[in-house]
Amino acid sequence: MNRLFLNLELESETPLYLQIRDQIIEGLACGALRDGESLPSTRQLAMDFGINFHTVNKAYDMLRQEGILRLNRKTGAIVSLTQADPSFALAWTARLRVLLAEAHVKGVTSEMIDHAVRGIMASFQSQKEGEQ
Repeated sequence: MNRLFLNLELESETPLYLQIRDQIIEGLACGALRDGESLPSTRQLAMDFGINFHTVNKAYDMLRQEGILRLNRKTGAIVSLTQADPSFALAWTARLRVLLAEAHVKGVTSEMIDHAVRGIMASFQSQKEGEQ
C-alpha cells in the first residue's frame, strides 16, 4: 500500500471501518491502488492509526465480500478485483437513488449534481493518468 494514504477522521460521524473501506475504493478508482497489490495487515493498519484491529478487519471483510480484496493467512490482504454481478448494479442504483433523493430534498439542483459527478469522474481519470 505504498501509494495509498488513508486519512482517518477519528471524530467523524462516519464509522472508521467505513472510512477505511471508502478510501481504499477511492484509491482503486483513482489508480493509487491496483489489482494485485498488498495492503497492510489488519494489526499493522490498526497499530498505525491507534485503533482496534477489529475495526480494520470489518473494513477488509466488507471489501472481501464485495469482491475487492482476497484475504489469506499467508499472503495477507491482496487487492483482487472481480467483475460485478447483476445484483451489484441493483444495489448500486438503490444507494445512488437514496443519495440523490437526499440531495434533492436539501435543494441541490440537477445541474449541481451533474457538475459534481462529471468532476469526480474526471478526477479519477486525471489521477490515473498522472500515475502513469
